[in-house]
Amino acid sequence: MSNHYAPVFQEKQFHCILCGVYAKQAWGKLVGRTSTNIFDTEFTYSYCSHCFERCYWYDGRMIIPSAAPVPPPHIDMPEVCLGEYNEARDIMARSPRAAAALLRLTLQKLMPVLGEKGKNINDDIGSLVKKGLPVEVQQALDYCRVIGNNGVHPGEIELTDNPEISHSLFEMLNFIVEDRISRPKKVESLYRILPEGALAAVEERDGEQGEKT
Repeated sequence: MSNHYAPVFQEKQFHCILCGVYAKQAWGKLVGRTSTNIFDTEFTYSYCSHCFERCYWYDGRMIIPSAAPVPPPHIDMPEVCLGEYNEARDIMARSPRAAAALLRLTLQKLMPVLGEKGKNINDDIGSLVKKGLPVEVQQALDYCRVIGNNGVHPGEIELTDNPEISHSLFEMLNFIVEDRISRPKKVESLYRILPEGALAAVEERDGEQGEKT
C-alpha cells in the first residue's frame, strides 16, 4: 500500500481529501468586504491542482470539508466496515475519542471477514495468532483494539489531547486490510492464470505430501 500524505496546513502538496490524488496545492487567503473597504480574515483555502477544488481552513485546521485529513478507506475495505470508517473520518476533527470508538467497531466488524467470531476482539486476535498471524499484523490489531477501547472507556491514553493517536488508527486499519485481504487476493489472482497442467501438478504434489504426513 502506498504512503498517504494527509493534508497539512500550508504544505505545497499532499493527498487531496476531495479527489484522493497526491497533488500540488496552491494557497490563498479569504478577505472580507464592506461597502467601503476590503479586509483580511483568518480563513484560508488550499486549491488542488488535480481536481481544481478548494478546501477551507481556519486557524490552521481544515473546516470544509468536515472530514479530518486522514486516509480514505482501503479499496478492499469490506463493505460492512465502510459506514463506521467513513463516519469516523467525518467526526475525527470534532471528537477524536468518538472516532476511535467507531474504528474499534470497524475492527470488530472486520473480524468475521477474517474468519473469526467478531464477538470479542481480544479472543479473535488470539485465534489469529494461533493460526500463524505475522507479529506486525498482531501488533496493528492490538494497537487498534487498545486505542479503540480508550475511546469507549477512557484510560491511560488521553485521545482528546493527542488526536494524532486517533489519526494513526485509520492507517493501521488500512494496513490490516492490505495484509489480510488485498495481498492474498492479488496472489490468488496471479496464481490462477497459471496453465491448467501446472495447477494440476501442484494439486497432485500437495495431495501426495498430505498422504505422507
